Amino acid sequence: MTDTPRPSFRRIVFKPSGEALAGEGGTGLDGDTIEATAREIIDLRQNLDVDVAVVVGGGNFWRGREGSLRGMDATQSDHIGMLATVMNALALQDALEREGQETRVQSAIEMPRIAEAYIRRRAVRHLEKGRVVIFAAGTGNPFFTTDTAAALRAAEIDAEVLIKGTHSGVDGIYSADPRTDRAATKFEEISYMDVMTKDLKVMDTTAIAFCRENGIPIVVFDMSKEGSLRSIVQGGHEGTLVRD
Repeated sequence: MTDTPRPSFRRIVFKPSGEALAGEGGTGLDGDTIEATAREIIDLRQNLDVDVAVVVGGGNFWRGREGSLRGMDATQSDHIGMLATVMNALALQDALEREGQETRVQSAIEMPRIAEAYIRRRAVRHLEKGRVVIFAAGTGNPFFTTDTAAALRAAEIDAEVLIKGTHSGVDGIYSADPRTDRAATKFEEISYMDVMTKDLKVMDTTAIAFCRENGIPIVVFDMSKEGSLRSIVQGGHEGTLVRD
């Protein structure tokens, strides 16, 4: 009998995009995808003893920039996007708790009937007690993406890595969009600075710069590949690693 490899990371922030939670449809929520994501998270928490915090996007319901481009006030549009992340957080919480994993949702916008307010010390305490913590509503401020929220929360809770799950079968960072450019090449590893200077658009530059300043490595991977999240946590070569 072989021993399970020890995790390379003991505390992570997992950042699934909203679109990834929608499955192949790209909008709304896909039950099978949510349940599969929940099982992968539970595997890390219960079988590998890894502290897992999740920052969910909301692009499957609303993207703030789209609203502002239609003439809507940009701040109002971003607030709608924050509420979209709350819907995703509650759906993921439900899937986790149906599988027996204790979970807390903390929202950057106070809504006490359905979620705790974000309090850093309380979030850390939940993690120490074996709960999965889902951070919703981004940073609570307009003009900041959920990528930036993920980077911020990772620094606040002393996470060792930020793991971003993509969708549409793109399994890392490429020199161009591999879905439209056959000449696109995948980076196995790339520096924060190269991601920004090459304008690779895998995450917004504020999030990349923040992770660089705080020494938080980023892994970008394809969420649809079963077992890949566990592989990353155990030091496997999945997706693209971003670091200095």
